[in-house]
Amino acid sequence: MLSPPPPQSVVWRLIWRTTVAVAIATTTAAAVIDITTVAVLWLRWSNHNLVATTRLCGGCLIQQSPPPPWLGPRAAGGWRGGFAVQPMTTAKTAATTTILLPPSLSNSSVTTTTLGGSCEDQPSATTICGAAGGGFTVTRWFGRLTAAVPPTIREPSPTNLLPDPSSNEASTSGQVYQPPALRWTKDHPIDQVLGNPSSGVKTRRQAGNVCLYVNFISENEPKEIDDALRDPAWVSAMQEELAEFIRNNVWLLVPRPRKRTIIGSKWIFRNKLDEIGTIIRNKARLVAQGYRQEEALITMKLLLLLEAIRLFLAFAAHMNFKVYQMDIKNAFLNGKLNEEVYVAQPPGFVDPKFPDHVYKLNKALYGLKQAPRAWYDTLSTFLLSKGFVRGKIDSTLFLKKYPKHILLVQIYVDDIIFGSTNPKLCEKFELLMKSEYKMSMMGELTFFLGLQIKQSEKGIFINQGKYVHEMLKKFDLTSCTPMKTPMAPPLSLDKDSKGKPVDVTLYRGMIGSLLYLTASRPDIMYSTCLCARYQAEPKESHLTAVKRIFRYLKGTPNMGLWYSKDSGFDLTAYSDSDFAGCKIDRKSTTGGCHLLGGKLVSWTSKKQNSVSTSTAEAEYVAAGICCAQVLWLRNQLQDYDIQLSKIPIYCDNTSAIAIANNPVLHSKTKHIEVRYHFIRDHVMNGDIELHFVPTEYQLADLFTKPLDVTRFNMLLSELGMLNPEE
Repeated sequence: MLSPPPPQSVVWRLIWRTTVAVAIATTTAAAVIDITTVAVLWLRWSNHNLVATTRLCGGCLIQQSPPPPWLGPRAAGGWRGGFAVQPMTTAKTAATTTILLPPSLSNSSVTTTTLGGSCEDQPSATTICGAAGGGFTVTRWFGRLTAAVPPTIREPSPTNLLPDPSSNEASTSGQVYQPPALRWTKDHPIDQVLGNPSSGVKTRRQAGNVCLYVNFISENEPKEIDDALRDPAWVSAMQEELAEFIRNNVWLLVPRPRKRTIIGSKWIFRNKLDEIGTIIRNKARLVAQGYRQEEALITMKLLLLLEAIRLFLAFAAHMNFKVYQMDIKNAFLNGKLNEEVYVAQPPGFVDPKFPDHVYKLNKALYGLKQAPRAWYDTLSTFLLSKGFVRGKIDSTLFLKKYPKHILLVQIYVDDIIFGSTNPKLCEKFELLMKSEYKMSMMGELTFFLGLQIKQSEKGIFINQGKYVHEMLKKFDLTSCTPMKTPMAPPLSLDKDSKGKPVDVTLYRGMIGSLLYLTASRPDIMYSTCLCARYQAEPKESHLTAVKRIFRYLKGTPNMGLWYSKDSGFDLTAYSDSDFAGCKIDRKSTTGGCHLLGGKLVSWTSKKQNSVSTSTAEAEYVAAGICCAQVLWLRNQLQDYDIQLSKIPIYCDNTSAIAIANNPVLHSKTKHIEVRYHFIRDHVMNGDIELHFVPTEYQLADLFTKPLDVTRFNMLLSELGMLNPEE
């Protein structure tokens, strides 16, 4: 740093003033160059004269693309999503700095450029470069490039992606427009994002080799298309969706046919979250308004029972293998349609030359009634052709058996979980799916259908802690006082005709949230189902009971199911019932649970359909319902190559056991519905065995009545429920 010269020296005083003037001029010139460059960016972007405008900023290349040729005038007017920051690697020599562009730019309109000058090694202060309304922000990293020559721009001639509709069957041939697609995704190689984490601390001279990915992600979810067209992130997301339509040959632009129903379309905007709730992607999906379709179509709803997922995870814990997850991008767009379906042009992307034309669908579109069937048929046909076998009971389960190993695949629309006793088979399956579909590998299963899944060497833990915190925040109960049980005995909940009414919408919303939580929380099953009986006319007493459940959740947000790897896999069931417990119609409540080697995979708490005249009848009906679930689980296990017989069902009523073992019609049982007597046949055939268990060891007692703290906690421990906080 320069120090002021002595006041008595005229020569030194002149030298000092000259030095300061030169320094000020140099700094001013650099600032003017920066402002001028940004202004040029803005002018070029506004006029759309070039395919891409670029600028160097501290080892990064700023690229801005104009709207694609097929973008409608309405969307083009709101185009703000062209800027992207591309990573660069610098190879420095004594005289020049060579910029090595990434593959995504090397194959497009920007050529590799050699720039004169040098990159200063001293890090500079962070500089934010922007333009009013430009919609982009760039951060300068580590130094400043001096004497830079703008990179060379090639003027491409992209083909218009909209087909020529001059004929009835328009062609979709043409070059696919590639929108800026650099996005922060979970499958980015770590060495391309942060460098090699094992390479030690980087010095200033090595900092130029660090790759920087910048992603423009919107935190808002627009409700209307006009709002989305003003947001560059959502415009880019819509472009990606339409680009997938072109790649998959989803539709053809044709003249509007006569006497045909034209189905409308609508944009749906959703933020994709990871397991900790961070926004990782803006997803725009164009859906068809399928409610306008004709009836009597061959449709299908892919239904995946949560019991099947828990059974899958319990088997994985038993066989000691990891479960992985993958996501098929735009899954329904791969399903082929057999019917003629026409949809209107998407809002904001109407062809200005042919605004009255419509699209004829070749592939299924989200929202169509037959879309799930078309996608399922396509995927199942592919898997069956590769040697997989479909489950006999669960049509979403596919298996491939080897002499010493097995590969399991469970599908739910576009989400797939899979695992194998041989890790190499998982790698082969990943390559198999990538060869046929555009998909993303998401690594080990950690989050699926709202379930948080943690896999460790000792077992698998399933909970919904994140969902519990969201519920407490949603209903403004984050500061409530925790309780030790969800419902206090004795039971005193009734219709309460003289009670004060409460908001029906609020009450039903709370019940619906709790019912979804029972996927991993059997401890609130009975209390939630009991409160759900009063949704028609809820009173203040009912709302107080529901809030007590939330107060219990406040104290145990992370409680969940534990599947240990050191246990067996024998199927055991417990059946129980109260007697005339419902104070409205005096019907009994059935409770039951089913365990595989100590792993709780299924449970139920449901009011019986008929009024029982005795405790024996109520217990007998409950045993029949439990038997039906046992048979379903047994058939499911056959797909896993597990054969079971003489499955024990534990009941705490000797009279009910005697009725099941004695096929003779008795005067006190002749009024019982015939469908409950099927348990006798399975007992005689040896499929089921009924055993007596004392009431204190009846695990299904949790699902028929409220319990005190001591017994409640004892049953939770026996059922394999754990609270990580304890």
